[in-house]
Amino acid sequence: MKAEAKENATKGRLLWLDMNQQELDDAYDQAVWAPNREHIATRRRLASERAIARIGPPRRVAYGPTEIEKLDIYKTKRANAPIMIFIHGGAWKGGAAKDSAYMAEMYLAAGVNFVIPDFVSVENAGGSLMTMADQVRRAVAWVHKNAASFGGDPNRLYLSGHSSGGHLGGCVVITDWQKDFGLPADIIKGALLISGIYDLKPVRLSKRSRYVNFDDATEQALSAERHIDMINMPLIVAHGTLETPEFQRQSREFTAAVKAAGKPVEFFVGEGFNHFEMQETMGNPFGLGGRAALELMKLKLGDV
Repeated sequence: MKAEAKENATKGRLLWLDMNQQELDDAYDQAVWAPNREHIATRRRLASERAIARIGPPRRVAYGPTEIEKLDIYKTKRANAPIMIFIHGGAWKGGAAKDSAYMAEMYLAAGVNFVIPDFVSVENAGGSLMTMADQVRRAVAWVHKNAASFGGDPNRLYLSGHSSGGHLGGCVVITDWQKDFGLPADIIKGALLISGIYDLKPVRLSKRSRYVNFDDATEQALSAERHIDMINMPLIVAHGTLETPEFQRQSREFTAAVKAAGKPVEFFVGEGFNHFEMQETMGNPFGLGGRAALELMKLKLGDV
């Protein structure tokens, strides 16, 4: 790949837009912009432990042959209920389904089955994002095919994702379900993508390339903004005002491209929220993310 770069008298070599290498690296490193990251991670972990103590452990089911290819199913008491699949983040190299259990209570109370798949980290996949995208897509296909086994309605399947999970969620919404899985093209009825990445070109130029094996095929195939023609469901896209400038720009430009293509998309901004705080709002029916998820599924807050 040939990087187009310009020189700036003050910053030196500009690698992407008006950013030099250090600025671009920082723009794809949330820790630089969210000093409370570890505090939030602790809060989420403890909230998940408390939630599981109240609602019980999830049903753990394999969707593929490898050890990591399992998903957690939190089953609502309502029969033939909608399903929300959540794709967790972690810069493609961290995170686990169990650490997002705190979101489950909101969905169960609203009569929705909540499913969180686990998938390989990019470092354990030899740097391949293609492997990660394949696993997440197969997890979604498994949920659609096996929805009845846990009281879910395959015709009311929704998706949400945050951070690198927002990127992988973007890969899911551009999937050719008919060609690749023999499934209906519209198996996903709506998707909520928060603080995600939708064009891998600048990420490839950043320090993330130290642990991700980017190549032209990966960049093209897994950049959702380049495959908007494949999107056939309503989207909600969001970011916080305290996120990095690149994560904000990615969400804005992806939304604008989807809208320009005549596809249904809504966009909102979390004023005063950083990257990790935006995820916390996704487990609260009165939070920005939780409210958006319920509205996407056409559920009212009064249903919770």
